[in-house]
Amino acid sequence: MTTRRKFLGKSIAGITGLSLLPAINTFANENDNRNFNVKPKLRFALISDLHYGQPGTDFDLNAANVVKWLTEDHNKNHLDLIVFNGDLVHNRPDLLTELKSKYLDKFPVRYCTIPGNHDFADAAIWKGVFGYEDKFTLDFGDIAFVLANTADTKGVYVCPDNAFIKASLDKFAGKKIVFVILHIAPVQWLKTEANIFTNCPETVSLLHAYPNVKAVFHGHDHSLDGVRYTDKLPHFFDSHTGGNWGTDYKGYRIVEVDENYKIATYQVNASKNPVLNETKL
Repeated sequence: MTTRRKFLGKSIAGITGLSLLPAINTFANENDNRNFNVKPKLRFALISDLHYGQPGTDFDLNAANVVKWLTEDHNKNHLDLIVFNGDLVHNRPDLLTELKSKYLDKFPVRYCTIPGNHDFADAAIWKGVFGYEDKFTLDFGDIAFVLANTADTKGVYVCPDNAFIKASLDKFAGKKIVFVILHIAPVQWLKTEANIFTNCPETVSLLHAYPNVKAVFHGHDHSLDGVRYTDKLPHFFDSHTGGNWGTDYKGYRIVEVDENYKIATYQVNASKNPVLNETKL
């Protein structure tokens, strides 16, 4: 399937504290070992769009692979957290409990989840399965996360709870870094994306109003594995781990915050199919 890579060509110059291991063309390979001189303050993985239960897909294999890939990554380089950014299941919220007990609870480190439009879940459903609601925050000392739902129980796209986001960002105003996690991006960058994303100008204004919000992370569009911008704020995508469309490979994103609060992020071609940037001389 043809993938969409219509990234805005804006410079990353001037984004304080953010350095990118180029998000489109630089991928970790099977021998990747970062060999940190100093352990990062925080190293976490972002995954999305498993679509567990989608007919015609090998969703059990996909789920097992996600556990395998992230366990291997953790064993090589250590992960502090795994964030599952939406579309865990495919239109079957009744499968969330099965997915959790059969696969997600086997992750080697702490993980958290937020609904996507195919999870058909609200706060009550999410709390019943995972023990927390569909919007919440995480605190890692000088680094914090704000996560919120962007769809209703019928899969209709909605803007996140902006009152919650504002209250959370106010609470974290003294943090060095805040990351925001939203399955569906709150802006339609292109007219052709009217059915892919949604426009939430209040959300975007909120994100821009807090200088310690350094990046926003999205899933949803399986064909995107790079970065787009609202003004100078980067919005990163992480491909997909399941489903039947999107990038030719399945993968996830790594984010590393070093001892000086510098941020590096890169996409991992976990399935190694196809092999990317291979050169034979």
